[in-house]
Amino acid sequence: MAVTDNTPDLAAGDGPRIVPAHSIRRRARLEQAIYGATTLGITIASHQPDWWPAHLAAAGIAYGSFSWLWKKWDREEDSPHRFSFLQAAQRAFPFLTGAGVYLTDLLHTGTTWWEYALPAAWGLLMGTTTPVTHSLNLHPAAVLPATDTPALETATQPAQPRTYAEYRAWEWATARATGTTQLTNITRYQDNAPDFWGIVIAPVGETVPDLNPTTLAGVFDLPVGTVSLHLIDGSGPGRKLLTARPTLDTAAQAQQDPVHRLFNEKLTRPNGGAAGMLLADYRIEPNRIALRVTAPDNQMIQLNQKQIARALDYKDPSLVMVETDGLGDGLISIYETHPLLNVREATLEDLTMAADGTIALGQQPDGRIGRIPLYDPQMGAITDLFVGAPGAGKSVTLLHVIAAERISGVVSIVADAQDGMSLPEVDGRVFHFGKGIAATAATLAAANDLGKYREQISAENGWGSFDIGNPWPLVNVTLDELNRILSADAVVPRPFRKWVTGLVGDTQSTGRKLGLGIRFAAQSIHLADLGDKDRIRANAKNGTVWLGRTNSSTTQHMARDGVLPPGVELAPIPRYFGTGDGSTIDAAFEGKEAKHGPITAGMANIINGGSLYVNRTWYARKENKTYPHLIDLMESASIPRLTPQEDIIFTASYERWLAFAEALLAGEGEDEGISNAVTAEEAARKANPVWPDDDENDDQPPTGSIKDRILDALTEGPLALRDVRKRLHDVAPGSVNNAMTELHHEGHVRPVSRGVYELNR
Repeated sequence: MAVTDNTPDLAAGDGPRIVPAHSIRRRARLEQAIYGATTLGITIASHQPDWWPAHLAAAGIAYGSFSWLWKKWDREEDSPHRFSFLQAAQRAFPFLTGAGVYLTDLLHTGTTWWEYALPAAWGLLMGTTTPVTHSLNLHPAAVLPATDTPALETATQPAQPRTYAEYRAWEWATARATGTTQLTNITRYQDNAPDFWGIVIAPVGETVPDLNPTTLAGVFDLPVGTVSLHLIDGSGPGRKLLTARPTLDTAAQAQQDPVHRLFNEKLTRPNGGAAGMLLADYRIEPNRIALRVTAPDNQMIQLNQKQIARALDYKDPSLVMVETDGLGDGLISIYETHPLLNVREATLEDLTMAADGTIALGQQPDGRIGRIPLYDPQMGAITDLFVGAPGAGKSVTLLHVIAAERISGVVSIVADAQDGMSLPEVDGRVFHFGKGIAATAATLAAANDLGKYREQISAENGWGSFDIGNPWPLVNVTLDELNRILSADAVVPRPFRKWVTGLVGDTQSTGRKLGLGIRFAAQSIHLADLGDKDRIRANAKNGTVWLGRTNSSTTQHMARDGVLPPGVELAPIPRYFGTGDGSTIDAAFEGKEAKHGPITAGMANIINGGSLYVNRTWYARKENKTYPHLIDLMESASIPRLTPQEDIIFTASYERWLAFAEALLAGEGEDEGISNAVTAEEAARKANPVWPDDDENDDQPPTGSIKDRILDALTEGPLALRDVRKRLHDVAPGSVNNAMTELHHEGHVRPVSRGVYELNR
C-alpha cells in the first residue's frame, strides 16, 4: 500500500453509535406502534374513494421517499463517508412499500379478501424487522450487573486481539486515561508500519477527554508527540479523530527545510520558549532569521525570549528578539550579530516632521525606522516621558528631538535643572533655555501662563481645538533632569516641590487643546512624582515613553506603570552589547577580567499608543565635548519663535516667576520662603506689568502631589481615611488609599486606630 500523508475527512455519521440497550428497545417499540397505526389507516382509507386528502398524502409520501432515495444514489460516489445507499434504501423501504400497498388497494375496484390481508401482512413484516431502527447502526453499551457489593473489576476485559486493529482498540480500552470511550474504525496508513488513524467515540451524553501528548503516546507506547486527537468537522466533542504517525512524521521531518526542523526540534518542545506554537512563515536575511509564529486555536501566544535563546544555545539573549500582539500572533527574530551595533547619523529628512506629526528618531532591529510623534494631528499636543540612567543616551536623544522641532518649525522651550550641563548644545539655539533648578521652575510657570493666555483667547473666540500656525505656532516644553526637583530625595524645600508639582499637573491638563506639549526627562522618576499619575498615564499613551537603560528594575517599573498594555513585558536594556561567547562567565570562572562589547547608548524600549518596539537613536559623533553634527542640523533652520504678544507675555512671566523661585529656594523655613517668594514676585510683576496681572493669578496652582496634600491635611491633627478622601475630592479614592499606604511605609504617618492616621513627628 502506498504511503499517504493525508488525514481522512470524516463526518459525524460514520461508525457505530453506542447507546444504552433500553434506548434501542424503546425506538423499536415506537416504530412497531407506528406500523400498527399505519396498517389500520391503509385498510380503512384505501376503501374510501372520496377521501382525497389521504390519497394525496400517500402519493406525496411515495414521491418524496423515491426522490430522497434517488438523491442518495446520485451522491454516493462523491460522499463515501455519508449514509451508504443500502442504509438509505433500508430507511425508505417502509414508506415506499406502504405507499404501494395503499395505492394497490385504492386502484382495485372490487372488494376481495386479499385487499384486507395485504395491509396486515405489510404491518406484520415491518413490525417484525423494524428497518428504520436497524438503519441507525445502534449498538448497545455494556451494562454491568447490579450488585450490592462493589465489584473489583469495573469493566469486562475485551477478548484477546487477533488483528492489528483489534490490538490497537484493546490498548485504548485497557488504558485508564481513556475512560469509557472506544476506539473504532482503525485504519492503517500503510502496511507493515505502525501509523494509523481511528475514531474515538464516547457514550451518549459524554465527551471524549482531552489527553495531553504524553498520555496519548503512553496508551500505544509510541514516541511523545506522534499521537494526537482532533475534533471532527460536523461532529461534537463526543467523537474525535485520533492519528498516530510515528514513522510518517519522522519521514516528513527529515524532508523539512532547516528552519522548520529547527523550530520543531528546538522551540516547540517543552521549555523551548515556544512550546505548542505553530510556525506560519519565515524569512531568511543576511543577518536575521524571522519566524512568524501563531498560537493554536483558542490559545494565547506564548513566547519566552530567554528560553528561546537557551534552546538555540545562544549566550547573548539580546540576539533573540520577540514581538507579539498579545493575542495569537508573534515574531521571533534571531540575529547573528546585533543589528543595532552600528547606526548612521541623522539626516535633515529624518528630523523633518511628517504629515502625521512624527519624525524618524532611529532604527529598529529589523531595519525599520523608529518614529515618534512631535504632535498628534487628531489629539493635539502630547505628553512625553524620557527616562534613562547616565550613559543611556537620553541627552543625545533629546537633542535629536529638539533639533527636529527647530527644523520643523516647532517652538522649543527648554529647561535643564542640571545648570544646563545636560543639554549645552541648545543654549542660544532654541527660543528659550532655562539653566538651573530655579530657572526650570520659572520656565514651567511661564509656559503655564502662556497656556492661560491661549486659553483665554480661545474662549473669547469660541475655539475648541488647536491648528498649527492659526494663529499660534506649536510649542513643546522640554524639562530635563526633573528628578532634581520632584524625586523623593531631591534637595529642595517642600513648598518649592509642591509648587512645581502643581504646575506640572495644571500645564498637562490644559495644553493638549492649546498647542502646548510637555516633555519630562529624568534619570529616575515615578509617575506619582509628576502629580496626578492617572492623568500622566492617559497622556503618555497619546505621546511617547522613551525607556532607556535604567539602574534598577524598580525604576523601569515606575516609568511604565499603567502605560504598557497588560501581558506585554519589556526586555531590559543592557549596559553593553554582548560579545555572544559567554566571556563573562568564563572570566569569572578563570578569575580574569571580562571583555565588554560597545556601550548600548541610545538603545531604548519605546512605548507609543500602547505599542512597544526597540529602537536605537541615530549615531551622534562627539568632538570637544559637543555634537557638531546635531548643532549643524539645528542651525540649518531659523529658530521658531512665539508670536510677538506671546513673546512679551512669556518673557515677563519668566522674570516674574524666576524671582519667585529663587526666593522660595533661598528661604530657611517654609513660612519664610513663601513670604520672601511672594514679595519677590510682586516686586517683579510691578516692575514689568503685563498680562496676567489680576489678583487671582498671583499664585500658581498649589495642588502638589497627592502625598503632599495628605500631609497638609494631617497637620491639623489625626484624620480618618474617609475624611482625607473627602478633602481630596478631585482625586480617585484608590489613589488616596495607595498614597496613604506609601506614606505609612515611608514612616511619614502612623495609624492611631483602625482607619485613622496622624503625622509621625
